[in-house]
Amino acid sequence: MNPITLDAAYWYGLLTAFVLPVLVGLVTTRVTHPGTKAVILLALSAADSFIVELAAGTPGWSARNALVITAVNFVVAVATHFGLWKPTGVAHRAQDAFVKAA
Repeated sequence: MNPITLDAAYWYGLLTAFVLPVLVGLVTTRVTHPGTKAVILLALSAADSFIVELAAGTPGWSARNALVITAVNFVVAVATHFGLWKPTGVAHRAQDAFVKAA
């Protein structure tokens, strides 16, 4: 059985997943459909995962690894949004960051 080891790139990618919900909040408004926000979050998770897989430096780029990391990052991002960013009000403030007063 092979031991599981994670390069630093994977840890940085996982830390990025904690920030992705705030980034989605910055580029959307409160009236944006939640499904659209989820698709944007999934796209950012996928982009992060594919970049992490490239940066990991392992011989041979693996799409399978990138897809698994995408799923993990998406779950972490959604859990972080509902467990940390939304209850503390960070998500609300992020969506109001670029709103101009009428």
